[in-house]
Amino acid sequence: MTEKRQFRAIKGTRDILPPDSALWNWFERTAREVFETYGFGDIRLPIFEETDLFARSIGSDTDVVGKEMYTFLDPPRDLDPLPRPPEPTRPLSDLIPREVISLRPEATASVVRAYIEHGMHTLPGNVKLYYVGPMFRRERPQKGRYRQFYQVGAEVLGQSDAPAIDAEVLEMLLVLFRRVGLTNIKLYVNSIGCKECRPKYVELLRSGLQRVKDKLGADSQRRIETNPLRVLDSKLPEEQAIIETLPRISDHLCGDCLAHFAKLKDELKLRGIEYEENWRLVRGLDYYTRTTFEVTAAGLGSQNAVCGGGRYDGLVELLGGQPTKGIGFAIGTDRAMLSIQEGSAPKLPGLGVFVAWMGAKAYPAAVAIARKLRECGVAVELPPEEMKFKKSLGLADKLGARYALIIGEDEVASGTYTLKRLSDGDQRKLSENDLLEYLESERRS
Repeated sequence: MTEKRQFRAIKGTRDILPPDSALWNWFERTAREVFETYGFGDIRLPIFEETDLFARSIGSDTDVVGKEMYTFLDPPRDLDPLPRPPEPTRPLSDLIPREVISLRPEATASVVRAYIEHGMHTLPGNVKLYYVGPMFRRERPQKGRYRQFYQVGAEVLGQSDAPAIDAEVLEMLLVLFRRVGLTNIKLYVNSIGCKECRPKYVELLRSGLQRVKDKLGADSQRRIETNPLRVLDSKLPEEQAIIETLPRISDHLCGDCLAHFAKLKDELKLRGIEYEENWRLVRGLDYYTRTTFEVTAAGLGSQNAVCGGGRYDGLVELLGGQPTKGIGFAIGTDRAMLSIQEGSAPKLPGLGVFVAWMGAKAYPAAVAIARKLRECGVAVELPPEEMKFKKSLGLADKLGARYALIIGEDEVASGTYTLKRLSDGDQRKLSENDLLEYLESERRS
């Protein structure tokens, strides 16, 4: 006899159930609508890629690649499955040639891989792509952070790094956030220089950190050698005053980067976009250049960033493509939804009509009108079995239906329907054409 067992979602994952899923669909649909008005196209990416793609793009010494990715060995298709259990005396990797693949922890690397693989550099103008979907990181779950999490993001790839591109990306992002009702959002921007000026700043920063090394925690001490810029990301309270005394990248930009950043701020002003400069907003990898940005929102506690992004003019070349300019962002959908729900989440349309039919002669008419209403885009609930009238109205109310459509033998004989609005009891008799026209106009309003 099989032992009974109750299965649960794995820690760090969860089910998104109705009605929350309707809010998620609305958010993602709104993002698609906004992005497409700016000329972006949808790209559907694989859930997993070669591990080396992420190791090169994110950095092999980062926590994401070193500790958080879900990585596994995949046998070639033309080979038989590995016998189970494997020979205990030999390592698994010796038994069969296998490909090391990982669930994607982010999507930018996959977008760039697709851009190179499909020769998209030959397309006219800038290539503008957006994506929607799940990502995976094995990190400690906390508020708004999960092992399977979701992102909405966009990337612009091409031959121009004009500040107007950066500004339009930020404008698009803020248009989306305003449309979905994110509250108290703040945009932070910075410039992290280029390959000409940033290495000099990094060495200056490293020297400054060496002088205060004994006052820093273990992680920051380790990063002095591996990646000094990451120290600026520290959230430890005892390190904040020390970090404030360190050299700032804004004081060490080359002439071209200063001009680029100044022009970006002019472009933001032209668009009426409010922002704050944040000199600690950096990226640790060499292919990142110039513009970096972050958006915070209310309702998320101290870890209140809902979106981050920046310019990565060296990434395409790093992954084997031609020299290409790039900029993009990723929105943490889980955190965006948390902020929306804790604010004033919109009331989305739910069930439109509950068909309360009574009597065998009424059922064929109920089936027919339900189909016609659904063809008009009205959400309809049609009970599969006859119910008493009072019970039908009670269920319609519990399901949140806006209307009850009452169909009995009298309605069938007269060729009319009784439509009852459940919020105030308003009731009217309508012909089929009038009913369809009325509900269609209500749906559009």
